Amino acid sequence: MEQRTVGRSGLRVSRIGLATHTWGSHTDADEASVQLAAFVEAGGTLVDTSPAYAGGGAQRILAELLGDLVSRDDLVLSGCAGIAPRVLPAPAGPAVPDATHIAIDTSRRALLRQLDRTLLEFGTDHLDIWNVAVWDPRTPLDEVAATLEQVVRSGKVRYAGVRGFGAWQLASLAAVVPVSVAQTPYSLLARDAETDFVPAALHHGVGVIASAPLAGGILTGKYRDGVPADSRGADEATAADIRSSLDERATRVVDALVTAADGLGTSPLAVALAWIRDRPGVASMIVGARDIGQLTGVLAAEALELPRAIAAALDDVSARTE
Repeated sequence: MEQRTVGRSGLRVSRIGLATHTWGSHTDADEASVQLAAFVEAGGTLVDTSPAYAGGGAQRILAELLGDLVSRDDLVLSGCAGIAPRVLPAPAGPAVPDATHIAIDTSRRALLRQLDRTLLEFGTDHLDIWNVAVWDPRTPLDEVAATLEQVVRSGKVRYAGVRGFGAWQLASLAAVVPVSVAQTPYSLLARDAETDFVPAALHHGVGVIASAPLAGGILTGKYRDGVPADSRGADEATAADIRSSLDERATRVVDALVTAADGLGTSPLAVALAWIRDRPGVASMIVGARDIGQLTGVLAAEALELPRAIAAALDDVSARTE
Protein backbone atom coordinates (compact mmCIF):
# COMPACT_ATOMS: atom_id res chain seq x y z
CA MET A 1 0.00 0.00 0.00
CA GLU A 2 1.26 3.45 -0.90
CA GLN A 3 2.50 5.62 1.96
CA ARG A 4 1.84 9.35 1.91
CA THR A 5 3.40 12.30 3.70
CA VAL A 6 0.98 14.05 6.03
CA GLY A 7 0.84 17.77 5.29
CA ARG A 8 4.19 19.50 5.68
CA SER A 9 5.32 17.07 8.41
CA GLY A 10 7.71 14.18 7.99
CA LEU A 11 5.06 11.66 9.02
CA ARG A 12 4.12 9.01 6.46
CA VAL A 13 0.96 6.93 6.66
CA SER A 14 -0.85 4.42 4.47
CA ARG A 15 -3.39 6.14 2.26
CA ILE A 16 -6.06 3.82 3.66
CA GLY A 17 -6.36 3.81 7.44
CA LEU A 18 -8.15 1.22 9.58
CA ALA A 19 -10.92 2.57 11.80
CA THR A 20 -11.78 0.65 14.97
CA HIS A 21 -15.09 2.25 15.92
CA THR A 22 -16.99 -1.04 15.40
CA TRP A 23 -14.59 -3.04 17.58
CA GLY A 24 -16.16 -4.13 20.82
CA SER A 25 -19.68 -3.48 19.53
CA HIS A 26 -20.37 -4.92 16.06
CA THR A 27 -16.93 -6.51 15.70
CA ASP A 28 -15.63 -8.95 18.31
CA ALA A 29 -12.01 -9.53 19.27
CA ASP A 30 -11.53 -12.53 16.98
CA GLU A 31 -12.84 -10.67 13.95
CA ALA A 32 -10.78 -7.60 14.87
CA SER A 33 -7.69 -9.80 14.95
CA VAL A 34 -8.40 -11.09 11.43
CA GLN A 35 -8.96 -7.54 10.19
CA LEU A 36 -5.79 -6.13 11.68
CA ALA A 37 -3.67 -8.99 10.32
CA ALA A 38 -5.12 -8.54 6.82
CA PHE A 39 -4.66 -4.77 6.97
CA VAL A 40 -1.00 -5.01 7.93
CA GLU A 41 -0.40 -7.78 5.39
CA ALA A 42 -1.73 -5.41 2.71
CA GLY A 43 0.80 -2.78 3.77
CA GLY A 44 -1.54 -0.67 5.90
CA THR A 45 0.00 1.26 8.78
CA LEU A 46 -2.48 3.88 10.04
CA VAL A 47 -4.80 2.53 12.76
CA ASP A 48 -7.28 4.93 14.34
CA THR A 49 -8.98 4.51 17.71
CA SER A 50 -10.55 6.39 20.60
CA PRO A 51 -11.31 5.75 24.28
CA ALA A 52 -14.93 6.59 23.44
CA TYR A 53 -15.44 3.75 20.96
CA ALA A 54 -17.65 0.98 22.38
CA GLY A 55 -17.26 2.42 25.87
CA GLY A 56 -13.51 1.81 25.70
CA GLY A 57 -13.89 -1.66 24.21
CA ALA A 58 -12.15 -0.81 20.94
CA GLN A 59 -8.96 0.32 22.67
CA ARG A 60 -8.95 -2.75 24.91
CA ILE A 61 -9.17 -5.06 21.91
CA LEU A 62 -6.46 -3.20 20.02
CA ALA A 63 -4.22 -3.25 23.10
CA GLU A 64 -4.52 -7.04 23.27
CA LEU A 65 -3.43 -7.37 19.64
CA LEU A 66 -0.37 -5.14 19.86
CA GLY A 67 2.81 -7.15 20.18
CA ASP A 68 1.09 -10.54 19.99
CA LEU A 69 -0.42 -10.19 16.52
CA VAL A 70 1.43 -7.22 15.04
CA SER A 71 4.48 -5.27 16.10
CA ARG A 72 3.80 -1.89 17.64
CA ASP A 73 6.56 -0.50 15.43
CA ASP A 74 4.69 -1.55 12.28
CA LEU A 75 1.74 0.72 13.06
CA VAL A 76 1.07 4.43 13.06
CA LEU A 77 -1.22 4.58 16.08
CA SER A 78 -3.71 7.44 16.06
CA GLY A 79 -5.59 8.09 19.29
CA CYS A 80 -7.43 10.97 20.86
CA ALA A 81 -8.57 12.58 24.06
CA GLY A 82 -11.19 15.06 25.09
CA ILE A 83 -14.23 12.81 24.85
CA ALA A 84 -15.11 9.74 26.88
CA PRO A 85 -18.19 7.69 27.75
CA ARG A 86 -19.99 9.10 30.76
CA VAL A 87 -19.84 6.77 33.75
CA LEU A 88 -23.42 6.24 34.86
CA PRO A 89 -24.57 4.46 38.02
CA ALA A 90 -25.83 0.97 37.34
CA PRO A 91 -29.11 -0.22 38.91
CA ALA A 92 -27.07 -2.65 40.96
CA GLY A 93 -23.34 -2.99 41.29
CA PRO A 94 -20.54 -0.65 40.18
CA ALA A 95 -20.94 2.27 37.82
CA VAL A 96 -20.49 1.44 34.14
CA PRO A 97 -19.49 3.49 31.07
CA ASP A 98 -22.36 4.32 28.73
CA ALA A 99 -21.16 4.58 25.14
CA THR A 100 -24.32 6.44 24.10
CA HIS A 101 -23.54 9.42 26.35
CA ILE A 102 -20.29 11.29 25.74
CA ALA A 103 -18.56 13.66 28.12
CA ILE A 104 -16.51 16.50 26.60
CA ASP A 105 -13.51 17.94 28.44
CA THR A 106 -10.32 19.24 26.79
CA SER A 107 -8.78 20.78 29.88
CA ARG A 108 -5.11 20.01 30.44
CA ARG A 109 -6.08 17.73 33.32
CA ALA A 110 -8.53 15.69 31.26
CA LEU A 111 -6.34 15.45 28.16
CA LEU A 112 -3.22 14.32 30.01
CA ARG A 113 -5.16 11.86 32.13
CA GLN A 114 -6.64 10.20 29.05
CA LEU A 115 -3.30 10.14 27.27
CA ASP A 116 -1.58 8.46 30.20
CA ARG A 117 -4.34 5.87 30.47
CA THR A 118 -4.14 5.11 26.75
CA LEU A 119 -0.36 4.71 26.83
CA LEU A 120 -0.65 2.41 29.84
CA GLU A 121 -3.35 0.33 28.16
CA PHE A 122 -1.32 -0.02 24.95
CA GLY A 123 1.90 -0.75 26.79
CA THR A 124 3.75 1.87 24.77
CA ASP A 125 5.57 5.07 25.61
CA HIS A 126 4.08 7.14 22.77
CA LEU A 127 1.29 7.60 20.26
CA ASP A 128 2.26 8.49 16.71
CA ILE A 129 -0.76 10.78 16.30
CA TRP A 130 -2.73 12.22 19.19
CA ASN A 131 -5.84 14.24 18.44
CA VAL A 132 -7.86 16.68 20.46
CA ALA A 133 -11.18 15.02 19.73
CA VAL A 134 -13.52 17.98 19.84
CA TRP A 135 -13.66 21.74 20.23
CA ASP A 136 -14.53 22.54 23.84
CA PRO A 137 -15.64 26.17 24.29
CA ARG A 138 -15.07 25.90 28.04
CA THR A 139 -11.32 25.38 27.67
CA PRO A 140 -9.13 28.30 26.56
CA LEU A 141 -7.38 27.80 23.24
CA ASP A 142 -4.03 28.68 24.83
CA GLU A 143 -4.45 25.83 27.32
CA VAL A 144 -5.15 23.29 24.57
CA ALA A 145 -2.19 24.57 22.55
CA ALA A 146 0.14 24.43 25.55
CA THR A 147 -0.95 20.87 26.30
CA LEU A 148 -0.23 19.75 22.74
CA GLU A 149 3.16 21.43 22.82
CA GLN A 150 3.92 19.75 26.16
CA VAL A 151 3.11 16.20 25.06
CA VAL A 152 5.05 16.52 21.80
CA ARG A 153 8.04 17.95 23.60
CA SER A 154 7.90 15.15 26.19
CA GLY A 155 7.95 12.47 23.46
CA LYS A 156 4.64 10.94 24.51
CA VAL A 157 3.17 12.16 21.23
CA ARG A 158 4.97 12.33 17.92
CA TYR A 159 2.44 14.43 15.97
CA ALA A 160 -0.48 16.54 17.22
CA GLY A 161 -3.84 16.53 15.52
CA VAL A 162 -7.50 17.47 15.82
CA ARG A 163 -10.88 15.93 15.15
CA GLY A 164 -14.29 17.52 15.18
CA PHE A 165 -12.94 21.03 14.58
CA GLY A 166 -14.35 23.60 12.20
CA ALA A 167 -12.13 25.49 9.78
CA TRP A 168 -11.76 28.60 11.94
CA GLN A 169 -11.07 26.45 15.00
CA LEU A 170 -8.36 24.51 13.16
CA ALA A 171 -6.82 27.73 11.84
CA SER A 172 -6.88 29.34 15.30
CA LEU A 173 -5.05 26.42 16.89
CA ALA A 174 -2.60 25.85 14.02
CA ALA A 175 -1.61 29.51 14.20
CA VAL A 176 -0.19 29.08 17.72
CA VAL A 177 1.03 25.47 17.88
CA PRO A 178 2.18 22.98 15.21
CA VAL A 179 -0.75 20.79 14.16
CA SER A 180 0.13 18.03 11.71
CA VAL A 181 -3.17 16.21 11.21
CA ALA A 182 -6.83 17.19 10.95
CA GLN A 183 -9.55 14.57 10.68
CA THR A 184 -12.93 15.58 9.23
CA PRO A 185 -15.94 13.93 7.56
CA TYR A 186 -15.36 14.05 3.82
CA SER A 187 -17.00 12.05 1.04
CA LEU A 188 -18.92 12.40 -2.21
CA LEU A 189 -21.97 13.20 -0.07
CA ALA A 190 -20.13 15.42 2.42
CA ARG A 191 -18.10 17.99 0.52
CA ASP A 192 -18.54 20.97 2.83
CA ALA A 193 -14.93 20.52 3.93
CA GLU A 194 -13.82 21.78 0.52
CA THR A 195 -15.26 25.23 1.20
CA ASP A 196 -13.00 26.28 4.05
CA PHE A 197 -11.67 23.35 6.09
CA VAL A 198 -9.37 21.89 3.44
CA PRO A 199 -8.10 25.33 2.35
CA ALA A 200 -7.34 26.15 6.00
CA ALA A 201 -5.48 22.86 6.40
CA LEU A 202 -3.47 23.43 3.23
CA HIS A 203 -2.59 26.96 4.30
CA HIS A 204 -1.22 25.75 7.63
CA GLY A 205 0.49 22.64 6.22
CA VAL A 206 -1.90 20.28 7.97
CA GLY A 207 -2.64 16.89 6.41
CA VAL A 208 -6.32 16.01 6.08
CA ILE A 209 -7.55 12.56 7.04
CA ALA A 210 -11.04 11.88 5.70
CA SER A 211 -13.43 10.16 8.06
CA ALA A 212 -16.72 8.54 7.00
CA PRO A 213 -15.58 8.41 3.34
CA LEU A 214 -18.44 6.03 2.51
CA ALA A 215 -21.09 8.22 4.17
CA GLY A 216 -22.16 5.56 6.61
CA GLY A 217 -22.26 2.91 3.90
CA ILE A 218 -24.57 4.82 1.56
CA LEU A 219 -21.86 5.04 -1.10
CA THR A 220 -21.49 1.26 -1.23
CA GLY A 221 -24.90 1.09 -2.93
CA LYS A 222 -26.36 -1.13 -0.23
CA TYR A 223 -29.42 1.11 0.22
CA ARG A 224 -30.48 1.27 -3.44
CA ASP A 225 -33.22 -1.33 -2.97
CA GLY A 226 -34.15 -0.70 0.64
CA VAL A 227 -32.57 -0.91 4.08
CA PRO A 228 -30.71 -4.20 4.74
CA ALA A 229 -31.51 -5.70 8.13
CA ASP A 230 -27.84 -5.82 9.16
CA SER A 231 -26.99 -2.27 8.06
CA ARG A 232 -26.52 0.97 10.00
CA GLY A 233 -29.78 2.15 8.48
CA ALA A 234 -31.56 -0.56 10.43
CA ASP A 235 -29.68 0.16 13.66
CA GLU A 236 -31.80 2.26 16.02
CA ALA A 237 -28.77 4.28 17.13
CA THR A 238 -27.75 5.35 13.62
CA ALA A 239 -30.88 4.86 11.49
CA ALA A 240 -32.03 8.50 11.65
CA ASP A 241 -28.72 9.86 10.32
CA ILE A 242 -28.58 7.33 7.50
CA ARG A 243 -32.19 7.69 6.42
CA SER A 244 -32.02 11.50 6.45
CA SER A 245 -29.15 11.29 3.95
CA LEU A 246 -31.00 9.05 1.51
CA ASP A 247 -32.26 11.92 -0.64
CA GLU A 248 -32.37 12.62 -4.38
CA ARG A 249 -28.77 13.82 -4.46
CA ALA A 250 -27.60 10.61 -2.80
CA THR A 251 -29.54 8.59 -5.35
CA ARG A 252 -27.86 10.44 -8.23
CA VAL A 253 -24.40 9.98 -6.71
CA VAL A 254 -24.89 6.28 -5.99
CA ASP A 255 -26.27 5.67 -9.48
CA ALA A 256 -23.17 7.36 -10.92
CA LEU A 257 -20.93 5.22 -8.74
CA VAL A 258 -22.66 2.04 -9.87
CA THR A 259 -22.30 3.05 -13.51
CA ALA A 260 -18.62 3.86 -13.05
CA ALA A 261 -17.99 0.65 -11.14
CA ASP A 262 -19.65 -1.45 -13.83
CA GLY A 263 -17.49 0.15 -16.47
CA LEU A 264 -14.29 -0.34 -14.47
CA GLY A 265 -15.08 -3.87 -13.31
CA THR A 266 -14.99 -2.95 -9.64
CA SER A 267 -17.35 -1.97 -6.81
CA PRO A 268 -19.10 1.35 -6.05
CA LEU A 269 -17.27 1.26 -2.71
CA ALA A 270 -13.87 1.16 -4.40
CA VAL A 271 -14.79 4.01 -6.76
CA ALA A 272 -16.02 6.19 -3.87
CA LEU A 273 -12.83 5.56 -1.89
CA ALA A 274 -10.56 6.18 -4.87
CA TRP A 275 -12.29 9.52 -5.47
CA ILE A 276 -11.82 10.79 -1.91
CA ARG A 277 -8.29 9.38 -1.69
CA ASP A 278 -7.17 11.55 -4.57
CA ARG A 279 -8.69 14.84 -3.41
CA PRO A 280 -6.24 17.74 -2.80
CA GLY A 281 -4.87 17.81 0.72
CA VAL A 282 -6.06 14.33 1.67
CA ALA A 283 -3.27 12.26 3.22
CA SER A 284 -5.38 9.25 4.14
CA MET A 285 -8.91 8.10 4.87
CA ILE A 286 -10.18 6.15 7.86
CA VAL A 287 -12.45 3.27 6.90
CA GLY A 288 -14.12 0.83 9.28
CA ALA A 289 -15.45 -2.64 8.52
CA ARG A 290 -17.66 -4.97 10.49
CA ASP A 291 -16.02 -8.09 9.06
CA ILE A 292 -13.15 -9.26 6.89
CA GLY A 293 -15.39 -9.38 3.82
CA GLN A 294 -16.05 -5.66 4.05
CA LEU A 295 -12.40 -4.93 4.73
CA THR A 296 -11.32 -6.94 1.69
CA GLY A 297 -13.52 -4.71 -0.45
CA VAL A 298 -12.00 -1.61 1.13
CA LEU A 299 -8.45 -2.77 0.53
CA ALA A 300 -9.26 -3.45 -3.13
CA ALA A 301 -9.64 0.31 -3.61
CA GLU A 302 -5.88 0.72 -3.18
CA ALA A 303 -5.20 -0.64 -6.66
CA LEU A 304 -7.89 1.42 -8.41
CA GLU A 305 -6.86 4.52 -10.33
CA LEU A 306 -9.83 6.54 -11.50
CA PRO A 307 -9.74 7.85 -15.08
CA ARG A 308 -9.93 11.65 -15.11
CA ALA A 309 -13.23 11.62 -16.98
CA ILE A 310 -14.88 9.49 -14.30
CA ALA A 311 -13.45 11.57 -11.46
CA ALA A 312 -14.74 14.72 -13.18
CA ALA A 313 -18.19 13.19 -13.67
CA LEU A 314 -18.35 12.31 -9.98
CA ASP A 315 -17.28 15.86 -9.13
CA ASP A 316 -20.20 17.19 -11.16
CA VAL A 317 -22.91 14.82 -9.93
CA SER A 318 -21.96 15.24 -6.27
CA ALA A 319 -21.65 19.04 -6.34
CA ARG A 320 -24.24 20.89 -4.30
CA THR A 321 -26.29 23.34 -6.35
CA GLU A 322 -27.89 25.27 -3.48
